[in-house]
Amino acid sequence: MIRRMATDARGATNPIPQFPAGFLWGVSTSAHQIEGATDEREKSVWDAFTAEPGRVKDGSTAAVACDHYHRYREDVALLADLGVGAYRFSISWPRVNAPKGLDFYDRLVDELCAAGVRPVPTLFHWDLPVALDWLDRDTAARFAEYVSVVAERLGDRVEKWITLNEPAEHTLLGHALGTHAPGRQLLFDALPVAHHQLLAHGLAVRALRAAGATDIGIANSHGPTWPASREQADLDAADFYDLLLNRLFADPLLLGRYPDGIGELMPGDVESDLKVIAEPLDFYGVNYYAPTRVGAPQGTEIEFGGVTMPAELPFSVREIEGVPTTDFGWPVVPEGLTELLTGFRERYGDRLPPVVITENGCSYEGVDDQARIAYLDGHIRALHKAVEAGVDVRGYFVWSLLDNFEWAEGYARRFGLVHVDYETLTRTPKASYGWLRDVLRAQG
Repeated sequence: MIRRMATDARGATNPIPQFPAGFLWGVSTSAHQIEGATDEREKSVWDAFTAEPGRVKDGSTAAVACDHYHRYREDVALLADLGVGAYRFSISWPRVNAPKGLDFYDRLVDELCAAGVRPVPTLFHWDLPVALDWLDRDTAARFAEYVSVVAERLGDRVEKWITLNEPAEHTLLGHALGTHAPGRQLLFDALPVAHHQLLAHGLAVRALRAAGATDIGIANSHGPTWPASREQADLDAADFYDLLLNRLFADPLLLGRYPDGIGELMPGDVESDLKVIAEPLDFYGVNYYAPTRVGAPQGTEIEFGGVTMPAELPFSVREIEGVPTTDFGWPVVPEGLTELLTGFRERYGDRLPPVVITENGCSYEGVDDQARIAYLDGHIRALHKAVEAGVDVRGYFVWSLLDNFEWAEGYARRFGLVHVDYETLTRTPKASYGWLRDVLRAQG
């Protein structure tokens, strides 16, 4: 059931600047966060993680979530009414492993195509089958096999593919700090997880090419790193943080090498693996939320943005003062997106393929979500400034279509353009949904 909230056109006196012809507008979701129907697929590491008491802040699980598995037609109708050109969703590897699991994505892709919405599947968004482990090199090969199965089934209707979502966060939060599944606290011993995910990406690109795919990318999270001061200790800490969260995942893909000092820490024949990791991409997906202010370690454990940072890390994350924050406590800095993209163009030059913003969004309560409208307005304008500065940006996807299961935060955070009542599963488009629909109509 869908309830509608009346909205008026926003920004008539100050419209969003026009983006180039063919620019792709879309919204994003992920399987574990919205599908539910967990009893109709194999278990993932997130199922095991949420079953452990204390892992999720409100004690919830994704067993039902938004019940997108059964209500996908209703959600595709919302996409069509919104007027987006594309829908970025993720395919659950554990569901594909289950009998008839791939049938669901067959039906979803058909529904999207019938509605005139381009399907853009992400092949891994953190829900690893529980029997597999990214510390094991063989998982990369298993991933490529799974990708081949999916591509063979859906490749006649899917043109644009994304291999992995945010391997940096999956490495850091899931394996280094333990705040996400699978809940390990390995700190820098988690580096093999990063390498094996990147290797899996390269093998997946090869598998997709073999299946005839011609539009392939990855969705990496990036943001500017701002030193807390000009003191050398803060500059060094910020540089190290930037290496771990930005360059460690972009340099191998775009330059074919790890940052200095990192390659020798990785397992296996790294030089040979890098040839696979650096398979040419058709686009580079960027998930942007905020810059990070970083200083020297302070010798104490720090809670920041829902994540506990242990005292032994060689950096500390600091508050960015003087800017608004979302309900999640994340700083709102639209100009950071312009800075990030122009910086990437300067760093990678011709090695940087066309860019697609594969995620950008915010958590705010309420259906009359004027703060989300202001957030999206600011970031779309910042993106346009990057285009004006010469960055080849081809698309923008809002996170997210629906309120959903927000990982270790449970259902406490609402990122959706559409409100979901978790008791009745009623969908109610928010004011931001109406605002974005008006923006898309104005963009043509």
